[in-house]
Amino acid sequence: MKYTRLGRTGLRVSRIGLGCMSYGDAGTGLHRWTLDEDAAAGFFRQAVELGVTFWDTANVYQGGTSEEFVGRAITRFSRREDIVLGTDYLDVYYLHRFDPETPVEETLQTLDDLVRVGKVRYLGASSMWAWQFAKLQHTAAMHGWTGFSAMQDQYNVLKREEERDMIPFCLDQGVGLTPYSPLAKGRAARPYGEQTPRSASDEVAKAFDRDVDQPVVDAVQRVAEGRGVPMAQVALAWLLGKPAVSCPIVGATKPRHLADAVAALDLELTAEEVTVLERGYTPQDNYWW
Repeated sequence: MKYTRLGRTGLRVSRIGLGCMSYGDAGTGLHRWTLDEDAAAGFFRQAVELGVTFWDTANVYQGGTSEEFVGRAITRFSRREDIVLGTDYLDVYYLHRFDPETPVEETLQTLDDLVRVGKVRYLGASSMWAWQFAKLQHTAAMHGWTGFSAMQDQYNVLKREEERDMIPFCLDQGVGLTPYSPLAKGRAARPYGEQTPRSASDEVAKAFDRDVDQPVVDAVQRVAEGRGVPMAQVALAWLLGKPAVSCPIVGATKPRHLADAVAALDLELTAEEVTVLERGYTPQDNYWW
């Protein structure tokens, strides 16, 4: 495993993160494909063994059962101080979305209070327009409140709209990216048109069924075949090579998923391979799912 600092902070994170939306009671949330606690246990153990210390969850995942699984897994397989997450304190606390109904001053002062009393170490935000994130950062600086150190946005070889404004802003501000959906809901990890039980049934995943993406998926497949590695490794290597990216969040439901993600850390793409992967991209409307 390789490790890095999250943006300009002193927080040391693994360069691969474990996304925990895949784990939870399937009867308590929107997703019917999630793994129960017994099935999920092996992935938490594997993450610890591979050195994946950045675990990402949310209180909306499967009615909160994902958080319960994570809490018990830390006790079972690791120690709280060795995992970057949140229990009685939060290492990184994300605003899941920009709240247009609440004055930003109210939100930011509350977050600053949480940092000052030791409940939160660093602040992050997720999936918003760059101007909204800039407004939050500016308001925090203006009042002397804690600013944001992390941005969790949707960024992958099939979804690059954040390169227009958000990523340049994060680079300027020293904000580290922890992208979700780094494999475009799996679309960048298998030949175009192949389906899995999740991709065939999950309405969010179906948003990636776009014919304009086929040239990019085909390019990932060609580079992977030329290298003799899985497509997932190529797609993640592309993402890990971007200067603002600290730690992509990888969802794992098969043992090879985390293994491939960690192997991508040692796959250095050539400039020509990067060009092959990027030249077929078609700009699109932004959406955050």
